Amino acid sequence: MRQLKRHHYLGAMQPVGEQIIYVAVTPHGGLRAILIFCAAAKHLRHREKWAGWTSEQRRRRLALVANNARFLIMPDYAVPNLATKVMGLTLARLSGDWQEKYGHPLAVVETFVNPEKFQGTLYKAGGWTELGLTRGNGRIGRDYYEKHNKPKRLYVRELCRNARRGLQAEHLKPAWASVEEKVSPRCTLKAKEIHSLIEHLKKVPEFRRRFQSYPLYSLLGLVALAYLCGSPRGQKDLAKFARQMSHGQRRALGIRGKGKRLCPSPSQPTFSRFLKAVDGRAVEAAILAFQEQVRGPAPKEDMVAIDGKAAKRSRGQMILNAVTVPSLHYMGSEPVPVDKTNEIPVARALMGRLDLEGRMVGLDALHTQTETSCNIIQEAGADYLLTVKGNQKGIQQTLKSLLAAAPAAFSPSPDNAHTSLDR
Repeated sequence: MRQLKRHHYLGAMQPVGEQIIYVAVTPHGGLRAILIFCAAAKHLRHREKWAGWTSEQRRRRLALVANNARFLIMPDYAVPNLATKVMGLTLARLSGDWQEKYGHPLAVVETFVNPEKFQGTLYKAGGWTELGLTRGNGRIGRDYYEKHNKPKRLYVRELCRNARRGLQAEHLKPAWASVEEKVSPRCTLKAKEIHSLIEHLKKVPEFRRRFQSYPLYSLLGLVALAYLCGSPRGQKDLAKFARQMSHGQRRALGIRGKGKRLCPSPSQPTFSRFLKAVDGRAVEAAILAFQEQVRGPAPKEDMVAIDGKAAKRSRGQMILNAVTVPSLHYMGSEPVPVDKTNEIPVARALMGRLDLEGRMVGLDALHTQTETSCNIIQEAGADYLLTVKGNQKGIQQTLKSLLAAAPAAFSPSPDNAHTSLDR
């Protein structure tokens, strides 16, 4: 940094975010060049137009872009094409070094050139693309920019083939996907879309005698939006998600401000109290009504698949869900009591309150029980598709004696062999 302060026209700097500093030296240790790569600028209109990504894609994928913030060739060592050679060698290893240090590669690098001092010859010779002039704002801190009225030329360079196309793709390729996973989800729904959801959630009865800023439907709306946006839904995660929402979005949720204050965001304890006491069955009814408004009724020809999964961050709490296949309409849920029972009676209770008449119901081998199949036929008026595994030898032998073996295209592995029982 001392050499930058002494010889670079911009002086030394404190790199922002992820960063790597390169030093080019001679075989005898003589300093010849210094390069600094750090986090890219958050907003650049020419770069956004060139990349062709949406504002949400830019927010989630900006870590794939690095800024060449400093490049200094020592003034006492003038060799033709030295700068081009040093930059080329550096870019050849930059993405791999970034991967080793931060766990993800880079797709693009950018840099700024002062047109009053330089022509950008180095970058043009190295295959960089000039995109245009900036507005003349400089980054002072992590989220603070100051106008200096000295627009600079913006150059970009792809570090791999079709990097630009990859940045604007609907889904990032696997090598880049970890970048999006590290970015906190954010609500992108408009106020009108949020209002539509809230009107259904208002039907859930309020269990509190008094409250100030957060009606029950507002808290339910926050949980629903967190789910739709792919955000974790622990109490701490929900509080963080709410803080990232705009005041307009919070107002659309029905959150009330105090006096002239803007709409506040709920705290972690608020979510903890709410999640313990809310009526789950009433919430389910509101979700089903909203789903039917948005998607219409579930197709009658679809099979209803019932399966249990452990909810994330629930310490093993199992939830039994009913979903149509292949349309994936949600039908209902039942929690499995911890250490008191298994899924079998819970599945029967769930089917008892669903409209399954004329449908096909699919369950895994755990539910291949006489009582369960009788309930599906006699009480629900449905058909069933149950699985029989190798450890259910009695049922399997009965099936083999009653049903002729169906021709198979290949022989299944003995460990994975199973038979489907279809009424």
